[in-house]
Amino acid sequence: YEELQRRLLAIADHYGVHPSDLRDRLYVNSGRDTRLVVAKQVRTGVVVMEPVVEAVKRGIADRNIGLLIIDPFVMSHEVVENDNPAINLVMDVWRRIADETNCAVELVHHSRKTNGQEVTDEDARGGSAQHGAARSMRALNRMSIEEAEKFGIEHRRQFFRTTDGKLNLAPGSDKSTWYELISVDIGNGTHDRPSDKVGVVTRWTPPSVFADVEVSHLKEVQKRVNDGVWRADPQAHRWVGNAVAAVLGLDIENRANKARIKALLRTWIANDVLREVERQDEARRVRRFVEVGEWA
Repeated sequence: YEELQRRLLAIADHYGVHPSDLRDRLYVNSGRDTRLVVAKQVRTGVVVMEPVVEAVKRGIADRNIGLLIIDPFVMSHEVVENDNPAINLVMDVWRRIADETNCAVELVHHSRKTNGQEVTDEDARGGSAQHGAARSMRALNRMSIEEAEKFGIEHRRQFFRTTDGKLNLAPGSDKSTWYELISVDIGNGTHDRPSDKVGVVTRWTPPSVFADVEVSHLKEVQKRVNDGVWRADPQAHRWVGNAVAAVLGLDIENRANKARIKALLRTWIANDVLREVERQDEARRVRRFVEVGEWA
């Protein structure tokens, strides 16, 4: 509970939320003093803990709660996760609580191991019944190595994104929403101990590959491409990315810069202001070169 208090204090401090704004609106329980288990699996099947369910409903009604977050979902039951009928019954209990109290219920759940692959809503741990019973699902993924290189991020584990998974009641989106975990000093240091620094989630916008890139830059790239012989292969000595780096003043040895240059070239080629062509090099081998397409 003390750790939760530290987190709330850090969030409130960062976003300028006064304690009076939270009074009678936010209720927090660590789940360690009083466990919240709505169903148990016994020899004869699954038993719904009706006294617990009724207590939850009374607590929601007495406090006029509009959103109940259970984190993690696995701690709210004692049934086998891979037992679909059992999990379906647990989901039905939470659905009944939501219906009868007019309160939204969010269940925070873990994913199965994906061996480094991106997590989707289909990767929820346990039986598929929870997926079928949920009205909406979001997947959280930490920033990948490739994304970190693309965005020029050094400490990628501070960043994550959410994507829409299953959505029954609204249209979904293919776009990700990015977040950054920042460190907030909560000012509780003493003469012999430094203050605690607590992570707080903030919205983050990935940098645009076209930031500070003007039409004049494109014109200069086209001029250099037109005046020379440039290869499409990034491994080639005369890779066209070198011309882009020279115009924009970028260090091409930097992995983030190189990823950005590749993204710029992909866009310009797709828009036909630059064009890939095949022809023979000096050794009469067929190579891919880059030429000017439609002049800017």
